[in-house]
Amino acid sequence: MNNFMFGRYIPGNSWVHRLDPRAKLLLCFIYIGVVFFANNFWTYLLLTVVLLGSIILAAVPARIFIRGLRPLFWLLLFTVVIQIFFGAGGHVYWQWGVFSITHDGLVSAGLILMRFVLIILISTLLTFTTQPLAIADGIESLLNPLRKVHFPVATLALMLSLSLRFVPTLMDEATKIMNAQRSRGVDFGSGGLRQQIKTIVPILIPLFVNAFQRAVDISIAMEARGYRDGENRTKYRQLKWRSADTISLVGFVIMAGLVIALRQLT
Repeated sequence: MNNFMFGRYIPGNSWVHRLDPRAKLLLCFIYIGVVFFANNFWTYLLLTVVLLGSIILAAVPARIFIRGLRPLFWLLLFTVVIQIFFGAGGHVYWQWGVFSITHDGLVSAGLILMRFVLIILISTLLTFTTQPLAIADGIESLLNPLRKVHFPVATLALMLSLSLRFVPTLMDEATKIMNAQRSRGVDFGSGGLRQQIKTIVPILIPLFVNAFQRAVDISIAMEARGYRDGENRTKYRQLKWRSADTISLVGFVIMAGLVIALRQLT
């Protein structure tokens, strides 16, 4: 559970940290959208170079990103295996019954793996370099035009902010519960699948109880401070768009154009 890094903010004063949260949200959305247009080696190479450059500018150690991928290893492996053995088309390298390894299946598995990794890393970079409250303020500002159609922008931003903040909190809580269970002699790594499922139940029940209790505590604290849904409120930190945000946005738009152009090289 300690390896789960998504949703955690890593304090810093890097170039990426100082970007406006609205700019970082737009850059993240552009990057994720462009990932689905990538279809060959050159497009993925360009996306990888841009991501690595962003990580370097963020001054966040690479080992932390690798740590964040570990909890998703089995999901990634399962997805790749399904694509390899059930992807059809192209030269057949091996076949046994309904299972086969084909050229198109291997290519599809590689592309899907790259898409997953790039999307996870760029999303993790956003949360590493942006405080949850800043993300909520950025989303609220970007969706502000929807207020004209009576869309609850402030409520949505608050929900996202609390959700992002609760992810690492719940992971920390689960780690504490697991450590307490280990001190009582519980071995989470032994036994078959059925036995391991049984050992998870004593974790989930107190975890859900603590989650609901934290939600109640937060709601009471918000009401005690006079929070009212839908009211217009001032903000302690005002968002300010700078030239660095414009430069970053232009750079990512150029990257998107290059990816679309490089698609033709297949």
